[in-house]
Amino acid sequence: MKLLDKYVARNFLTGYGIAFAVLMGLRILIDLFVNIDEFAEHADLGALAVTYNILSYYTVQSTLYFRDFAGMITVVAAVFSLGKLVRSNELIAVMASGVSLKRIIVPIVVLAIVFTCVFVIDQEFIIPPLAPELVRSHDALPGQETYDVDFISDSNGALVCAQQFDVKDFTLHYPTIFTRLRIPNTLKWTVIGQITAKEAVYNYEKQRWDLRDGLYAEKAHARAPKPQEYFETDLRPEDIPIRQRAGFKTLLSWRQLSILASAGTKVKDVAQLYSQKHFRITDPIINLIMLLVALPILVCRDPRTMKSAIMISFATTTACYITTFACKMMATEVVFERIVPEFWAWLPIVIFFPVAFVELDSMKT
Repeated sequence: MKLLDKYVARNFLTGYGIAFAVLMGLRILIDLFVNIDEFAEHADLGALAVTYNILSYYTVQSTLYFRDFAGMITVVAAVFSLGKLVRSNELIAVMASGVSLKRIIVPIVVLAIVFTCVFVIDQEFIIPPLAPELVRSHDALPGQETYDVDFISDSNGALVCAQQFDVKDFTLHYPTIFTRLRIPNTLKWTVIGQITAKEAVYNYEKQRWDLRDGLYAEKAHARAPKPQEYFETDLRPEDIPIRQRAGFKTLLSWRQLSILASAGTKVKDVAQLYSQKHFRITDPIINLIMLLVALPILVCRDPRTMKSAIMISFATTTACYITTFACKMMATEVVFERIVPEFWAWLPIVIFFPVAFVELDSMKT
């Protein structure tokens, strides 16, 4: 690596560290300020316990915050590093030495690709295992959460509901389970039986729910219910908190989304699953495009035009960000009598990649 590359890379890494600390810290402080009263509900445990609860909560939530801000952090870091070069008139010296300004942005793009890989690792390998903790509410202590269970389906089509699920004991209280059979060549299901019990405790050794006072009644026959000792399913205790949250699909990996999509469910749910699968591919690309849209504008030779360049770069980056957000909202909606999640997932790339290409080609180097 040349001395110039090291200098630009060092400036970018410094800017990245500052942008990361500012954006992540601001996000945490705003959330803490709004929800401090919920953390204070456990003040009787002492200041140390409350502080530990806050730290443990935001340590885990930081993985989500980084996923949401990864693209913007990279752009802000590029603004910081290039702004410093322009303010010091260093780009003019680089051009005078015969080096193209396109060569200046190469270390930034390479480092942006590295951080995009970190973004993918965070999304696919760090967030999914932490999903049960990520859906924990502010006023719940780690490991002591309880959830209502409202018609959660497994891969076999069974619907599970219960008055309460105790995370600490892996116990469903007064569960009702509807076993279903899929109607051939359709997405519809028919109920074939019902399981009720006082408790269902998950048995990790046998990978099943052991029932206390369990009964099974067939819908097709008016016979007395039969005793049922256990219920076999791929629905595990750690899945329940995630599935109970409306946005649980955003916490799953691409592989988990594929498995869930193949199980067969409602059309709108399938659209959400396929939307998430496509956006897992396009989100890293969009983050890089946001940077490529901003970089050519920021590489200006006159320090007097730097402020306007920053404003324009942020405007184009914000337009890309808002367009992506709008496409995510439209991905599961019926447009032109169809739901086409793959179209909306790739639309921001189709719009802004040519913009980035034209800007890079028209750079005054």
